[in-house]
Amino acid sequence: QVQLVESGGGLVQAGGSLRLSCAASGSIFSTYAMGWYRQAPGKQRELVASIRNIGTTNYPDSVKGRFTISRDAAKSTVYLQMNSLKPDDTAVYYCNTWPVSLYEWGQGTQVTVSS
Repeated sequence: QVQLVESGGGLVQAGGSLRLSCAASGSIFSTYAMGWYRQAPGKQRELVASIRNIGTTNYPDSVKGRFTISRDAAKSTVYLQMNSLKPDDTAVYYCNTWPVSLYEWGQGTQVTVSS
């Protein structure tokens, strides 16, 4: 059973940056596309970035130009670089396969952006 462990969240002021990491216990990145998702209080979980196993990335308009997803297959780790953070980015951030979440969700990492 693959486990996903997210880290790197924290409290940051608006305009700041954070880099999130997602470590997988198995070698899945060469097989599956991966996504970073977030869930804010009272809202549904949403996709904020995806990367295919060929390296193609996609972002919703809400984060395009501010977030960058990348991966290191050798380390079984996916990253999310978040710049120019806004209070609306406050949420718990998770990673999983994309477009279908094949694995159990991890605990996520909390990102809080203060205004």
